[in-house]
Amino acid sequence: MYGRKVKLRFLFVIVILITLILTTFSILKSLEKNVVYFQSPTEINSLAEIEKNKIRVGGMVKKNSIIINSNEVNFIITDFKNEINVTYSGAVPNLFAEGKGVVAEGFLKDRNFFSATKILAKHDENYMPPEVKEALGEK
Repeated sequence: MYGRKVKLRFLFVIVILITLILTTFSILKSLEKNVVYFQSPTEINSLAEIEKNKIRVGGMVKKNSIIINSNEVNFIITDFKNEINVTYSGAVPNLFAEGKGVVAEGFLKDRNFFSATKILAKHDENYMPPEVKEALGEK
């Protein structure tokens, strides 16, 4: 019914599609281990068991919760339903402040205590670094 050329083209297209699907699957599978999404304090509170892997906790820094001791910063991350105490040693980003968004990467000690190894401050879409604002002459 179909000629030999048509059958070869069809086979070639099928082989290419299978190769693309397998390649995409293997790339996504390998990236799965490296992608880290943040969890809210409520999600952490509802975990069946505490993970020993590095995780990220995200939320807002609770007002009047930042305590700075020499080289250590203690604060509370809240999602306005639950809270988690965070301790971090090192310098915090300039955008880190009470009432602002933050993502802390580190290890969970228990459901209420988190030891951070990295702090990432979040900002809204209207944020402009002071240097850029100054260069544009805005206030």
